[in-house]
Amino acid sequence: MDAKIAVDTLWVLITAMLVFFMNLGFAMVEAGFARVKNCVNILSKNFVVFAVSSLGFLFIGWGLMFGDGNSFIGLKGLFFLTGADNSPAIGEAYKGVYSSLSWTGVPLLAKFFFQLVFCGTAATIVSGAVAERIKYKTFIVFSFVITMFIYPVVGHWIWGGGWLAQQGMFDFSGSTVIHSVGGWSALSGILVLGPRFGKYNKDGSMNPILGHNLTIATIGTFVLWFGWFGFNPGSTMALIPDAISHIAVTTNTSAAAAIMSSTILSWIYLGKPDLGMTLNGCLAGLVAITAPCAFVSIGSSFIIGTIAGIIVVFAVIWFDKLKIDDPVGATSVHLVNGIFGTICVGLFAQDKIAGVATGNGLLFGGGTKLLFSQLTGVVSVGIFTFLTSYITWQILKKVMGLRVSLHEEIEGLDIGEHGNSAYPEFINRKQGYSFLEKK
Repeated sequence: MDAKIAVDTLWVLITAMLVFFMNLGFAMVEAGFARVKNCVNILSKNFVVFAVSSLGFLFIGWGLMFGDGNSFIGLKGLFFLTGADNSPAIGEAYKGVYSSLSWTGVPLLAKFFFQLVFCGTAATIVSGAVAERIKYKTFIVFSFVITMFIYPVVGHWIWGGGWLAQQGMFDFSGSTVIHSVGGWSALSGILVLGPRFGKYNKDGSMNPILGHNLTIATIGTFVLWFGWFGFNPGSTMALIPDAISHIAVTTNTSAAAAIMSSTILSWIYLGKPDLGMTLNGCLAGLVAITAPCAFVSIGSSFIIGTIAGIIVVFAVIWFDKLKIDDPVGATSVHLVNGIFGTICVGLFAQDKIAGVATGNGLLFGGGTKLLFSQLTGVVSVGIFTFLTSYITWQILKKVMGLRVSLHEEIEGLDIGEHGNSAYPEFINRKQGYSFLEKK
């Protein structure tokens, strides 16, 4: 193995590990935005979902996504990476099996591991949106469906040489492939589940349900921000100094701009600089820059982030007005800004700015060609993902049941689903006080 392949492999594996570390970030953000009585349930779902992703993607998802087949789906290389030489060489070893990945020369299993951690991210997005009322076992089954079929099919269209790639759509690190897919799946789940008990009144007014620990939500957001420096620069799948430096700076600039715009807007609109909005603003900026990070200038990334921070604040408010109960704001962050980030490629792209030939976007004299390709991807992925996930949720609702009982929801899923509590001393103390008051 020559030195370049060795260095590229090390880069790919380290960045993949950073993306894996984002699972902790999602767990902390979701747990912090949930109530005390549901903390164990959130943590357990986030822990188990990566195991589900690992197995589902290994068995079938990987081949459906990257295996050679037709423009809709991969048909080769299913089941434990069969049918391909695990050589690091580019070219012949992958022809007829994983041709869409022949552009990078790292070993096949390094490619698999990097794509696996991305798959796990898409599945994790759903967890927070359906939190505090979904049955644990039903969520696990849905996670298998998204990792074994929904995510891989969309991934094949865009990253596996499928029809959207052939039409000229670009999504460097997954604003659509990962974040929109997770967001559409989450939205369909919310609609089938319905809102949490007590969230909305009969007159249409809303009762705020506050998260129990903004400290760990903030820690989680920092972890995600850190992990994104593997998420975006790592998608080069090679140690290319100029490209990864450019991508790291566009990624950070967008996040920083979104933090400031979301904070200022929430301060103006809500009267106070709401920390929850600030945290989701950061994530919105990161999601929005994920597709265009390698295709836009630093200045454009600032504009993209600024707009993303504004969008997420209004999206959270808008979804609440529609009675779409998303405890962590996942749809506002991942769906809305996943769509926005994908469109930004068609608006702000500058050809070969970090080495990738995309052509110029609309705002840089490229006309509407690239923008049309991006919009085609947004619409087609939205229709496919929403319909397949909605049908899946409905089937699971009839076969397994989707929502816990009202009693269990009021008591908390920690006790009902898991038989324990994240804060047993706190719970026992409260019960003790109640007993003393009765005495």
